[in-house]
Amino acid sequence: MLIQLGSHRWLVPLLADLAAHKGARFVELIHRLGLSRDSLTRTLEAAATIGWVARNPGHGHPLRPEYILTEGGKAAAARAATISEAQAAIDLPPGAATRWGLPLVVGIGAGHDRFNALSRLLTPATPRALSQGLAALGRHGLVTREILDMRPPASRYDLTKNGALLAAACA
Repeated sequence: MLIQLGSHRWLVPLLADLAAHKGARFVELIHRLGLSRDSLTRTLEAAATIGWVARNPGHGHPLRPEYILTEGGKAAAARAATISEAQAAIDLPPGAATRWGLPLVVGIGAGHDRFNALSRLLTPATPRALSQGLAALGRHGLVTREILDMRPPASRYDLTKNGALLAAACA
């Protein structure tokens, strides 16, 4: 589920908002989340494809639909709300993490502190995606990188205090 939550940048804030407001119209979501129409459309389509969001069949005009959580989406939305609260607590802007950011934080928190261990843990991720995700987490102050004095040199990753808070929320 965590990989699916990270699959789109705005999926976590969207699901958290839908859970908090028990559904919302498209325009309300644009204003509350501060998204462009295209970004919100793509995120809603992704959530609908996964099976977490659907149009409310008994509400509104076809050109102004309301979106609600499905039964499967309610569990994902509860987890997204917890993650969103943790992101707000550490001043991480919504949508700041990359696709693999949340799984990387959880993997490092579980003790997978080397690049190859993270690569084996997150098998579908490419090395480039992992390195970009780790770099983004470092820029946001969630992960530190220590270069080990070995032959060949190796890196070890560790969570900062804020990273540990986010990992606890994701677990």
